Amino acid sequence: MKSRSNVTLTLDDHVLKRARHLAVERGVSLSKLLADQLEAFVVREDRYEAGRKRLLARMRRGFDLGLRDRKGRWTRDDRYER
Repeated sequence: MKSRSNVTLTLDDHVLKRARHLAVERGVSLSKLLADQLEAFVVREDRYEAGRKRLLARMRRGFDLGLRDRKGRWTRDDRYER
């Protein structure tokens, strides 16, 4: 089972009232509503960071454009082959 901790939040009265209404509409407690939203936020951030790291690794490796095996320079005909 996951370990859980209590957290104290300070919210604007209007925000708290609206959040309570949303929780009632969804049939969950305010605590559950906030916990689910915070967890979804953390998951999104983790996925973004993982994707960012993959992209940076690809950029460092570079992309194979087939130019390393080429002997000599490109000619105009090579570049604009039709």
